[in-house]
Amino acid sequence: MHQLVQCLINFAVALAASALLTLITRTFARKRGLVAKPRADRWHKKPTALFGGVGIYVAFVAAYLILRPAPLAGGNLLFLCATGMFLVGFVDDLVQLKPYAKLIGQIVFATLFTMFGLRLHWLPVAALDQAVTIFWLVGITNAINLLDNLDGLAGGIAAIASGYLVWFCHVGGQDVMAQLSAIFCGAVSGFLIFNFNPASIFMGDCGSLFLGFFLGGVSLVNNNQYGLRRDILAVLTIPVLLLLIPIVDTSLVTFSRKLNGRRVSQGGRDHASHRLVALGFSERAAALTLWAMAAASGAVAILVKELSIAVAALMVPVFILTIFFFLIFLGHVRVYEPVASPEEGRGRMLLPTLADFAYKRRLFEVLNDLTLIVLSYWAAYLLRFDGAIVSPYYDQFVNSLPFVIVIQLAAFLGFGLYRGLWRYTSMNDLTTLFKSAFGGWILSSAVFIFVYRNQFYSRGVLMMDAVLLFGGLAGSRISFRLLRSWISRFQGIKTGRRVLIYGAGDGGELLLRELQNNAELGLYPIGFVDDDPQKIGRVIHGVRVLGPSSALQQLMGAQKIDEVVVSTTKLGAEKSAALNTLCQAVGVNCRKMRIAFD
Repeated sequence: MHQLVQCLINFAVALAASALLTLITRTFARKRGLVAKPRADRWHKKPTALFGGVGIYVAFVAAYLILRPAPLAGGNLLFLCATGMFLVGFVDDLVQLKPYAKLIGQIVFATLFTMFGLRLHWLPVAALDQAVTIFWLVGITNAINLLDNLDGLAGGIAAIASGYLVWFCHVGGQDVMAQLSAIFCGAVSGFLIFNFNPASIFMGDCGSLFLGFFLGGVSLVNNNQYGLRRDILAVLTIPVLLLLIPIVDTSLVTFSRKLNGRRVSQGGRDHASHRLVALGFSERAAALTLWAMAAASGAVAILVKELSIAVAALMVPVFILTIFFFLIFLGHVRVYEPVASPEEGRGRMLLPTLADFAYKRRLFEVLNDLTLIVLSYWAAYLLRFDGAIVSPYYDQFVNSLPFVIVIQLAAFLGFGLYRGLWRYTSMNDLTTLFKSAFGGWILSSAVFIFVYRNQFYSRGVLMMDAVLLFGGLAGSRISFRLLRSWISRFQGIKTGRRVLIYGAGDGGELLLRELQNNAELGLYPIGFVDDDPQKIGRVIHGVRVLGPSSALQQLMGAQKIDEVVVSTTKLGAEKSAALNTLCQAVGVNCRKMRIAFD
């Protein structure tokens, strides 16, 4: 408890020092004209002070000297190398270093840091593990640098990650590193007072490089201590989970720019935060959403350490799958402006290759289903044996997994699972999913009875596996339709014309789905009008039947309607003429949905 109190004191001292020094830095930068002017790939609308990273770093050093934590070899080395990285960023902010020069500086300090045995311990060969560690340090440093694209985003993610690192170091018995992380967290939090939207100061490269290297380095120092669990899952996943959001954002930007013929170093509004804003989020909401994801990722890292390796081995892939689908969701948001020629890169969505696989060649679907088969089977064993799979049942899982994979994939193929399109998943597709999952269960049961002769064979495991697999298959496929609908809805709210659908029958439902699935039409459905009293107040695909046609004029004014679309074919000539007259009178466009057969 004493050490936790000391961490809180360290945090408070660093917070106060950072707030004061950031204020001084902002005032100095404004007086000397050291400001970032508005530009196309940035969100700020007015000149904003630079060099906020100086306030963070000086506050960190001041608090470190005032509080003077006990010496720690890894901590002192981290402090010195992070200082070197701060200087690289500071020089870059002053004179705009060439990308290769900045990269060389990063590699130099990352290499120095690893020369004293501090490594990720991901590979058994020391030289290879050192190389991977250098790549990790440089990658995380640049990931935080790239993440600094929205007010408060990089600072907030760094503060959250360092807060978790305080806990990890404390429970691992590394109280000096916990105190150092608390100082760092306080220094970043003090800066956030001035950097959260609307920001009055930016940290610059001197801040982002310092933050990134420190976070990557603390995870290494923490990973080399004896207080932590040494199982391979914890070693591999905890550093990644703590810094998952910067890694995800960097991956998103790298792939999207490469696939669209743009340089990775080129600026642009194509980060995860920018895509959320493009969907209709406010800048604050986008930052807070990514903060929440970082907090969730850190919580999963804690569970990986605290729970059994069997349970953690299930949680991590499920969480990673969730993040991957989130990437696909953001990847469908078009963020690139049209270009003058194809050579400059076409404005395609992220991961078009994966999209082609998912909808044409099915490779993505098969890989997704293979992952779900393994996870569902493992989860069934965990549920059946209360999270502790002991011999001989663990051996049975290992030996029987190949049978389950082959049988389930064969069942999926035989029952026609790969004939549908995820984006149009319906009740008929759910029937196919049910047949595939439970058909595989029946076949697996038959094979197991024949092979194992009821020895160390749990029928309950296979039954739970079928239920879990059906849920996973249905959830993954429905998620694509939901994501597509959400994208269209967000974009429609932001840019679409507000539409009132006349007629809530089958034609209206068909028209609604067409509008919701195709944001490029530029039409956002607000509600229905229908004269059937039993339909008034009901909701179809999230859109309410607002009232009868007699209230049309009032509804158009109250809902600020731009257009009325008639979906019913039962509207007579007289009513049609009256509707056109009414729409013309109030300045609202009116047209009819037509379905034609040649």
